[in-house]
Amino acid sequence: MAVAPPTVLTIAGSDSGGGAGLQADLRTLFACGVHGLVAVTAVTVQNTLGVTGYTEIPAEVVAAQVEAVATDIGVGAAKTGMLASAAIIEAVAGACDRTGIGRAIPFVVDPVAASMHGQQLLADSALDALRGSLFPRATLITPNLDEVRLLTGIEVRDHAGQRKAAEALSEFGSQWVLVKGGHLWDDPGCLDVLYDGSSFIELPGPRYDVKHTHGSGDTLASAIASRLARGEDVPTAVRFGKEFVVRSVASAYPLGAGVGPVSPLWRLGFGSLEDMGPDNRIEP
Repeated sequence: MAVAPPTVLTIAGSDSGGGAGLQADLRTLFACGVHGLVAVTAVTVQNTLGVTGYTEIPAEVVAAQVEAVATDIGVGAAKTGMLASAAIIEAVAGACDRTGIGRAIPFVVDPVAASMHGQQLLADSALDALRGSLFPRATLITPNLDEVRLLTGIEVRDHAGQRKAAEALSEFGSQWVLVKGGHLWDDPGCLDVLYDGSSFIELPGPRYDVKHTHGSGDTLASAIASRLARGEDVPTAVRFGKEFVVRSVASAYPLGAGVGPVSPLWRLGFGSLEDMGPDNRIEP
């Protein structure tokens, strides 16, 4: 009989187009060699052109999913994606307390609060719940720059701004903050900044001229969680996640008529930057 791999629980919404959400999480977790567990928070109606609607799962059902898998299978690490509402966020926080997630169990909170075009996805009450209830329980939070703006009011325009934002976000109580730099379009190095409340670690990376980047945040957070589930420390896990998502962006593929997904399939030997056609290039 084979030995069970580490487990990672994703608490996230379903993407009917398969590019982001829990589908991207499970695809990444599989490629990283861990068993994915799921607590579904919402069912979205979306494709590569955008989201046209969604239905929330009742908050008590979300919490019950978390507790069901945690008390039977066990959770090596957990991560969040789309949480949809303040009620769901509060329910997840309670379930975390009852199962040890965020204390004995590493917990990555990806605050999905803004669309890829920068529009606010969460009501102000849900942003308050993120700041007040979920961030203090998090091992690591992973906001992009649009989410930084919604959560702190800080408009990040350079690397100094990323550091300022990391310091502000750290005040909400997470152990670590990763301020992603993918939306700092003038930065050719695509720098991410990791902060533990006292010191910074800078994580530069290449910026590829690809337009298919759907699910990149989910992929990064899931890859990090996969390593935390193996017992790695946060800086080591984040470095792995950074390399993993860089390779996934380089292997992104076109899908549908809009924005296609980044691809963890590179780890299985499928796709590379050299394989990309002209459809995956951003025009100058």
